[in-house]
Amino acid sequence: MIVSMMQIIFEIPDAASIKDKRRIVRSVKEKLQRRFHISAAEVDLQDSLSFAHIGGALVSNSKTFGESVLHKAFEMIEQDVPVRIQDMRIHSEEF
Repeated sequence: MIVSMMQIIFEIPDAASIKDKRRIVRSVKEKLQRRFHISAAEVDLQDSLSFAHIGGALVSNSKTFGESVLHKAFEMIEQDVPVRIQDMRIHSEEF
C-alpha cells in the first residue's frame, strides 16, 4: 500500500475576513475531494487571515499513480484558485 501525501501553503490576498478565507479553503478541499478523491484538511495556520496550510493524502498501489494525481491536483489549484502558492511538497511512503 502506497500513501501519497501533499502539503500546500498558500497566501490568500483577497481575503478580507476569516469568513472569506474559510470559504476559499473549503472550496479547495471540496475540489480536491470531488475531482481527485483526495482526503484533504486544513492542517495549520487556521488563525492566519492571509495564509492557509492544506494537507492531502491518497492511498493507491503505485507511487507513480499517487504522485501524478497529486501533481494534477496542484496544477488545478494553481490555475483555478485565486491564491499565491508559497510552498508545495509531495511525498509517498510504502506501508
